[in-house]
Amino acid sequence: MPAVSSRGRGRRTIAEINMVPFIDVMLVLLIIFMVTAPMITPSVVDLPSVGKANKQPDKVIQIVIQKDERLEVVSEGKTDSASLAGVAKTVKRLVGEDPNTAVVISADRTVKYETVVGVMDSLQRAGIARVGLSVQLAP
Repeated sequence: MPAVSSRGRGRRTIAEINMVPFIDVMLVLLIIFMVTAPMITPSVVDLPSVGKANKQPDKVIQIVIQKDERLEVVSEGKTDSASLAGVAKTVKRLVGEDPNTAVVISADRTVKYETVVGVMDSLQRAGIARVGLSVQLAP
């Protein structure tokens, strides 16, 4: 209940914040966290590592996404033009029955990420297992 001051002409309430309940709640929460923290076991995240391929790919197919979002499929020195809808069919034809064929996507830095993800999605839906992204480090 707020304190009442009788100074002056009328009765005024003094607006104070009682900090005792707040401190009690914070101390209880602190004790709860101190007791439960040692009981929580840290989960292990199994991250993939680079360079653990069993064997180098026999054939590499490269999909190049140009600045104007045109797609080119490069395989064994031959360049074919492709659309987003037909890129999976073209790559599937080039891969054939060889499961050790890798597909690498190279895109210009100004290309929308949505286009790259769209190409990856269409390749995944076509059943292409080895898809990677080409990365060029800035000088």
